[in-house]
Amino acid sequence: MKLAILVGTLAELAGVGLTATATWLIMRAAEHPPMHALTVAIVAVRTLALAKGALRYLERLTSHRAVLSEAVELRGRVYDDLAHRRHIPSGTALTRIVTNVDQQLDTRLRATLPWITAALVGTIVTAASGFSLPLVAGLLINLALLPWLAVRRPRDLTPLRARLTEQTTELVHSKEELIAYGLFDEKLRAATKTAKELSRRERTRDLTPLAIAVQFGAALLMLAQHEPAWLVMAAVATFEITVPLAALTKPVPEPTDEPEPAHSPETPELTGRTAIVGPSGSGKTTLLNAIARKLEPSKGALADAHVFHTTVRTNVLLAKPDATQEQLDRAARITELDLDWDRVVGERGEEISGGQRQRLILTRSVLANPEILLMDEPTEGLDPDQADRVLGKVLDNCQGTALVATHREEQLALFDHVRHRGPIGHEHVGRVG
Repeated sequence: MKLAILVGTLAELAGVGLTATATWLIMRAAEHPPMHALTVAIVAVRTLALAKGALRYLERLTSHRAVLSEAVELRGRVYDDLAHRRHIPSGTALTRIVTNVDQQLDTRLRATLPWITAALVGTIVTAASGFSLPLVAGLLINLALLPWLAVRRPRDLTPLRARLTEQTTELVHSKEELIAYGLFDEKLRAATKTAKELSRRERTRDLTPLAIAVQFGAALLMLAQHEPAWLVMAAVATFEITVPLAALTKPVPEPTDEPEPAHSPETPELTGRTAIVGPSGSGKTTLLNAIARKLEPSKGALADAHVFHTTVRTNVLLAKPDATQEQLDRAARITELDLDWDRVVGERGEEISGGQRQRLILTRSVLANPEILLMDEPTEGLDPDQADRVLGKVLDNCQGTALVATHREEQLALFDHVRHRGPIGHEHVGRVG
């Protein structure tokens, strides 16, 4: 980044010098002097014009290379953080991965680098002007006051961006269902309203018009003080570098802690193989989620139901990237997964059947083989005989503790303990056999 600052400063100085020299050349040429009196200025204009373009290209090249290198590390940290969190809405997750990371990178490219460059150029031009008071005052306003005001203004737009992303994702992925139920137009209007609100809030926090007013106000004051035209134009060119700083935004970091649910059920003692049974709405999934939040990521795993638009092999290897083919085949035999490893399953597994998708997820859990395995209706979509058979083999393979939410009474014989969930906060604990 230091090289980018140096090259950027030289590029801006070339631009300021070009403006000042061209202004002097025009004013001097109007006096019809001998041609040799203009030769140096003509050569300087050509040289500065070429230098400005070349230096600008180098500045873009060096700054983007530095920032993109940082992006690799930053996105890796974000992915690691999201991997250890539970039940983050897709819109929020996408905002963190894309929008918030881009904000951090934009801060380097469009805030830190331009501010340092503008400060260096402003200092040099101010010294060359003999510390002209309007120039000094204007630069202090545009370099210090307006950026300070810009970053202090309320600007936490992350929730609004996440909502827009969530609404857009729903419109794209659930278009047919929304049309079938007559909800598409309503959802589209809601997304449009959110987009307009986001645009309005972004516009109201922009102080660029004020920075432009300072730019030309300072130039007029310099003219009133009978400063030479070339110096006034050099000042205008210098102010031009500072104007974008009035639209700075301060990235709003995402909270590091997930909010706890309003009702956090008491978690059971995690030993052996335990089934959680109960009617819909009795809190089976809530209990699993509460347990998952309290586990260290290295100790337990909640069977992840997301299937990515890639091959079967890649989806399963998410559980253990260094797994051998023998380990993959063994896990597939346990779950009776009958898919080719190189088959692409489609987005969210839409290219395979529901039962195959469920067995793919179970294969991932078997391969992970965590100390504590949490599963929520793991055999949903399988026929009853296969469901009981596969779950039995998965539990037999589990070397640690297994906690399974299920509605099938026929599977209870596979477990050591059974927790019967009633209304929230009420349950009955028993042993099998």
